Amino acid sequence: MSENQQFEKYRIFNNLDNIQIGHFEKVIEEKTFTAGKVIFAEGDIGDSLFLLLDGEVEINQALTLQLTKNDYDTREKSIINLSSIDHPVFGEMSILGTEDKRTATVKAISNCTMGIIMKHDLFDICQTDPEIGFVVMKNIASIVTDNLIKANINVLKLTTAFSLILGK
Repeated sequence: MSENQQFEKYRIFNNLDNIQIGHFEKVIEEKTFTAGKVIFAEGDIGDSLFLLLDGEVEINQALTLQLTKNDYDTREKSIINLSSIDHPVFGEMSILGTEDKRTATVKAISNCTMGIIMKHDLFDICQTDPEIGFVVMKNIASIVTDNLIKANINVLKLTTAFSLILGK
């Protein structure tokens, strides 16, 4: 399988042909991470998108809870595990957000290979070819929207559970 065929499975490239995907293939840097390695941490500056090419990762978020005036519980909660079989893309929130900060920590569960697209490369391609830019931004918006819907459902479930516990 050519790399182009591998990349076409990622949602960010939906509705692009092989020539259009080839523009990204030229700028995607592959990097490996060993099991247990933090790929990026919540709060880090985000300047890239990640394609999980091989392996598994865990996505965590801090459960910041103020215990006393100056004491916080900052344990992390695993949100989801992702496998390369599902062709996930992550890092999109910091690419599009105004603060450019990572909203979660991503840690390698197994040895992983990542395809990394730098923010400036992504936007250069989108500006150079507005047709590609429109499709890619539409795809990223779809990914962000789906993730927001899942997060809202989870918040509703947690709020309902918390309210039921307090009501007893």
